[in-house]
Amino acid sequence: MCGNCSDPSTSCRCRGRRVPGFLQPRLLIKLAQKPAHGYELMETLGQHDEIGPDPGNLYRNLRNLEDEGLVQSSWDTDNPGPARRVYQITDDGLAHLHVLAGEVKDANRKIEAFLSEYEAIFSKKRSKQSVRT
Repeated sequence: MCGNCSDPSTSCRCRGRRVPGFLQPRLLIKLAQKPAHGYELMETLGQHDEIGPDPGNLYRNLRNLEDEGLVQSSWDTDNPGPARRVYQITDDGLAHLHVLAGEVKDANRKIEAFLSEYEAIFSKKRSKQSVRT
């Protein structure tokens, strides 16, 4: 649910939406903290969302990050159970993460400006409507 809708049974058009294209930056930030296997990343990312990432999408993104040289992986055969692919961020991945953080900060400033303008317009209209009723 979007946070603006109070009834979970409504057909909210924004239900379950995520910021498009934001999975890769989130994967990079998690891998900057420590190397991890895919299932661990899925659990960690799911803790911050009502709906965790789709496993197919997560692994597709990890492969893309690896193809771009931003992440590297190796097989962990030291632990009991089946071997797991462990991912870690590369130096190029860290540099890319710093660039992404700057872009997100810039986008955040623009979003804050938009919301400030939005509130200035519509809080006045709501105030006038409540005075009339």
